[in-house]
Amino acid sequence: MSAIIRRFIRNERGATAIEYGLIIAVLSLAIVAGVGSAGEKLEFMWGDNNSQINQGLNSH
Repeated sequence: MSAIIRRFIRNERGATAIEYGLIIAVLSLAIVAGVGSAGEKLEFMWGDNNSQINQGLNSH
């Protein structure tokens, strides 16, 4: 019985899988946050260009 417990304590496969899972979760959150931020900036940029184009076309 003690051999089984020692082998269980030395086994690090589960811990490695959990660590990889946590790394993937953190990277996923960073990607989602980055895409959201970039999307807002692109929307502002294109919206601003659209209003400037409309002003330029309407002034002539």
